Amino acid sequence: MRAFRTHVDSDEPAVVRVERPAPGPGEVRLQVAACGLNQADLLMIAGRYQQTPPRPFTLGMEVCGTVEALGSGVSFPPLGARVAAHVGHGGLADAVLARADRCVPLPSALEDTVAAAVPVAYGTGHFALAGPGALCRGERLVVLGAGSSVGLAAVEIGHAFGAEVVAVARSQGARAAASAAGAHHLVDPGEGDLRATLRKIGRADVVFDPVGGAAFEAAFAATRPGARILLIGFASGMLPQIPANIALVKNLAITGINWPGALDLWPERTLQSLAFVLEQAAHGRYRPRIRARYPLERAGEALRDLRSGRDPGKIVVETRAEA
Repeated sequence: MRAFRTHVDSDEPAVVRVERPAPGPGEVRLQVAACGLNQADLLMIAGRYQQTPPRPFTLGMEVCGTVEALGSGVSFPPLGARVAAHVGHGGLADAVLARADRCVPLPSALEDTVAAAVPVAYGTGHFALAGPGALCRGERLVVLGAGSSVGLAAVEIGHAFGAEVVAVARSQGARAAASAAGAHHLVDPGEGDLRATLRKIGRADVVFDPVGGAAFEAAFAATRPGARILLIGFASGMLPQIPANIALVKNLAITGINWPGALDLWPERTLQSLAFVLEQAAHGRYRPRIRARYPLERAGEALRDLRSGRDPGKIVVETRAEA
């Protein structure tokens, strides 16, 4: 079968031929239909992701596919079932192994490509805002990096929760996408004093932050007492310094959200959240923005597109699996 793999002595992955994997106990083999790309794929190539496997390895962490083989002890999901799964790596291939207990059956109305764009972004957003964020109707949600796939998902989910959503994004295209996803206020962090701008709009009840750095510091200073701050990632490359004394005085709750880790810590709650967002997507209540679709043989081009960050939204690689 085909697989988009890294090499031991090269930083540029390529499509190669490998053996189709055999599922072990508790695993299923999925015939991959589509695989969503993430910034974590780029971090894996650079060896800077916390769960990077040894080289060579196949990229791709979130997939939609059909169960084509069962490992020992597996009765669900059954053969032929369409499922979504977070596989960590290996999804950019004709087939991938997945833990049976981490596969979520897909609504029949949900298109493969859309299903592959949901797990990481919408799984993270819903788990964070419904759980530690405890976002309530009428509260003010500040989303940093609102043009990223996870940021756009948070904007859309926050809007669905009935919150007043403030979207912070650098490019005009990202802000337009955030507006279409339901943001009430659009902020360019490059114009003026971000802290002052956020305070003028109104202090935040919840901050959703996949950026870190100076944006975090500005949003932190623009929170109201009792606010919840959700640390999603550090796309800026800068780890923020948290003034613990202010967090104490203002009774702030600061929570790290690592969605793959949540799958291990709280599998039932995390998978229920994922099943919910997939159902919402099937009914058109959540609409993942897919900026580009590529076939597997053009996965290298898809990766370069991801690196460019030229447009907001998700990149999905579609696989027409070989027999």
